[in-house]
Amino acid sequence: MTDLPYRPAAGVMLLNAENKVFVAQRIDNTLEAWQMPQGGLDPGEDARAGALRELEEETGIRADQVEVIACAAQELLYDLPEDLVGKLWKGRYRGQRQTWYLCRFLGRDEDINLETAHPEFRAWKWAEPSDLPDMIVPFKRRLYQDVLKEFAAFL
Repeated sequence: MTDLPYRPAAGVMLLNAENKVFVAQRIDNTLEAWQMPQGGLDPGEDARAGALRELEEETGIRADQVEVIACAAQELLYDLPEDLVGKLWKGRYRGQRQTWYLCRFLGRDEDINLETAHPEFRAWKWAEPSDLPDMIVPFKRRLYQDVLKEFAAFL
């Protein structure tokens, strides 16, 4: 597994006016896990453009409905559990190396639409930032702790 590269990706920590974070439950998972919007970058795609594209593809929130507040100072990594390495991304990656963006949602809750062209989420809510590590699947817990550290000054 350590011979495999990390998949280039980006993520968005989206804050509402009350400084709560957007989280959603994946359609392909029945766990009570919640995650922030994130996903792989297309070849040659800029991380910021990819993060905003993923946000729209997953939530219906357009780039003009958010303000980018900050970008994490470094890429953040997570490793897949061994039993998922061969199943996800055709077995080509050991995990992801993600560039994270902190954004402010400028729209209304009614603007959020999970019924996108290729739905990924089944439910969403606003959560307290400090609750994030306990809401995510265990193998991403450290990643979410790192995201919180990166953006602590803004929370």
